[in-house]
Amino acid sequence: MKWRRRRNRSGDLVDRRGRSGFGGGASLGAGGGILGVIAVVLVMFLSGGDSTGSIDDVLGDLSNPAGPASGDAPIAEDDRLVDFMSFLLDDIQGFWDDTFAQSDMSYKRARLVLFTGATRSACGGATSDIGPHYCPADQNVYLDLAFFRELRRRFGAPGDFAQAYVVAHEIGHHIQNVLGINEETRRLQEEDPSRANELSIRLELQADCFAGVWAFTTYERDLLERGDLEEGLDAAAAVGDDRIQAQAGGRVTPENWTHGSSEQRVRWFREGFEDGDPNDCDTFSAENL
Repeated sequence: MKWRRRRNRSGDLVDRRGRSGFGGGASLGAGGGILGVIAVVLVMFLSGGDSTGSIDDVLGDLSNPAGPASGDAPIAEDDRLVDFMSFLLDDIQGFWDDTFAQSDMSYKRARLVLFTGATRSACGGATSDIGPHYCPADQNVYLDLAFFRELRRRFGAPGDFAQAYVVAHEIGHHIQNVLGINEETRRLQEEDPSRANELSIRLELQADCFAGVWAFTTYERDLLERGDLEEGLDAAAAVGDDRIQAQAGGRVTPENWTHGSSEQRVRWFREGFEDGDPNDCDTFSAENL
């Protein structure tokens, strides 16, 4: 992915790396969202772009330009990765800020908290074992950069656009929180506990689709390099419930899934990428996931 290191990092990035235990600063206060029926709030979005080309057209059209410039002086791998996270965070949230504005809605930005091992959160604490996740209570995304090494080595999903997919997916959960989709999903799960896992999967797949919508804009803006899209798709497949269960050496049990299969996650990322329209991400109304 083409990007440039900037002089200043994002004001929405909180760097707690190197701090021990759960003492990494105070949690942020929770913010409000727009309540309503999921199908209604989704149609309030405008299309993310004018292009109508298919994903296969995109795969065939991508050029292979020179690699990203990250400044003149060499810097440590993790420091460069933090700069990339900073760029991604502002780029992804800038897109959603514009999208909300087109529908006369305001967007409250999330924060990305980088940590090492464990840190404090309003959702009971964040640890590396949990992996990247979004906490609705403080509207923060929590990420230990070591996860990306695990993604590359254990799950076979290397590359900067695999990392971009992860961040875009977590910001997708923030979008759901702002729109009231998280709250509506919790209400439905409480009303019918037998559907709890199914609704969780629909929530996760929608976040995948939102990630794909943002990814489409990177193609429109000529930020994608050859192989980037495949990296994102590989990352989506790598974190499918069936892939994780199989890799753990256990039996693949769909009844225990909470995030969706590799095929489902790839499908919904593609759905968002197809023409960049958030209206295509209504996983809650889809008969077949």
